[in-house]
Amino acid sequence: MKALPPCLRSASSRHGLVQNHALQRRQQLPIATAVLCSTHSKSGRRSFSVLNRPPPNYPGHVPLTGLERAALAVGSGIVSFLDPYRGDMIAALGEATASPYFIERLRRAMLASPTGRRILRDRPRITSSSLNLPRLRSLPARTVGGTYVAWLDREGVSPDTRSSVRFIDDEECAYVMQRYRESHDFYHALTGLPIVREGEVALKAFEFANTLLPMTGLSMLAVATLRPAERRRFFAVYAPWAVRNGLRGDEVINVYWEEEMETDVDALRRRLGIERPPDLREIRKREREERRRVKEGAAAQAVAS
Repeated sequence: MKALPPCLRSASSRHGLVQNHALQRRQQLPIATAVLCSTHSKSGRRSFSVLNRPPPNYPGHVPLTGLERAALAVGSGIVSFLDPYRGDMIAALGEATASPYFIERLRRAMLASPTGRRILRDRPRITSSSLNLPRLRSLPARTVGGTYVAWLDREGVSPDTRSSVRFIDDEECAYVMQRYRESHDFYHALTGLPIVREGEVALKAFEFANTLLPMTGLSMLAVATLRPAERRRFFAVYAPWAVRNGLRGDEVINVYWEEEMETDVDALRRRLGIERPPDLREIRKREREERRRVKEGAAAQAVAS
C-alpha cells in the first residue's frame, strides 16, 4: 500500500481526533443528564439566597431559603399555639413543615389511588360557587351535601375562607396542600366535630393519624390550653377515637367530595372506615345546662337561708 502524502496524513489524523472527541461527548452526555436529573429530583429546587431569589413556580408562590423556612415554622408555630384561631399562621405552619417529605407522601398516596389521580388531573377547587350551596341546601339531610351545608350553616363558616398555598415549591404538591386545606370542613361535617377549640384539637388528632402532616400533630399541643374537664375528655374519648379511625380509615385526601354530594353520609363513613365520635356539641350543651342548674340551685338555697 502506498503511503499517504503528508497533507492527507495530517487531515486523516485531525478527522480521527474529531471523531474520538465527539464519541466521548456522546458518552458523557447521558451521564451528565442523569446527574442533573438526580440532583433536581433530590433537592426539588436549586440553592439560592435572599439576594438571588428564583422566580415563582406558580401564581402566588414565594420561594424560601432553608433558614427562612425554619424561621417561618418557628414563628407561625408560636403564634398558632397562643392564638389557635389565627388561620393564616396555621396555614403558614402547615406549609413550612410539610415540605419536602410529608407533602410528597400525601401526593404519593393520591397517585396510588385511581380517585386521587383523577383529583390531581382535574384539580377541582372547593368554594361556595363551585359547590353551589343553594342546591346543597335542597338535598336530603342524610346526604353528604346536606350534612356539609347544614354544618356550615350551624357553625357560621364559609368554604371561601381558605387561603392560597404560597410556601410549597413544587406546583403539584402545592395543589395537594390546597386540596387538604379546602377539604377540612368536609372532615368536620363527616365527623360532626364543631369548630370550638376542643373540637379542632380532636379533628387535628384524626388528621395527623390519617395524613401524617406535621402541622396537624403540632396543633395537638393546644390540648394544654383546654380546661381540665375538656382535657380529660380528649384523652379518654377523642384521642383514642382519632388514632383508631385515622389509622384504619382510608386516606380522606382521596375523597372526590364534589361527586359524593348525594351519597348517604353514613354509607360514606362505612366505605371510608370512619366511625362518628360522640356528639361533642351535645355533650358541651348538657354540661352547660347542668352548670346552670347547679348555679340556680345554689342561688335558691342562698335566698332561702
